[in-house]
Amino acid sequence: MKKLEKITSLNVYENSQELSISDQELLQMALEQLDAAYAPYSKFHVGAAARTSTGNLYSGCNQENASYPLCICGERVALYHAGTVEPNSPVTSVAITVRSELRAVEGIITPCGACRQVISEFEYRHKQSIRIILKADGPEIYEFESIKDLLPYDFNGDFL
Repeated sequence: MKKLEKITSLNVYENSQELSISDQELLQMALEQLDAAYAPYSKFHVGAAARTSTGNLYSGCNQENASYPLCICGERVALYHAGTVEPNSPVTSVAITVRSELRAVEGIITPCGACRQVISEFEYRHKQSIRIILKADGPEIYEFESIKDLLPYDFNGDFL
């Protein structure tokens, strides 16, 4: 037997002023989407924004349904929005924000498994990494250079 290890690294910013102006703009769009989220059941709002290689921004937020399997996460709404409008433009970065009506959400909150897989597919499709910027209630902002930092052993089209 041998043991393999995968190291994950991320950048932690103390506040949004440490981000570039373009990342601040992306994060602001994601934050604004928190108010548009439809989350009457979980009370957990997710706002997201995606930037394509053309510089355009696309927003999304979670949409819940009484039949839970029909819900869709904010990350996927933003990515599919970008992919629909600009199918040939790679997504270069995505900002994801969260807010709960029930309690403070501190620390790092990452995308669910389904959203990780969708981000992975966007990276695979365009053969380039997508930076992932995450923010909850605290001032800290977390940045991953690629979904591979959150999903190191992804499933992609190479297996098919």
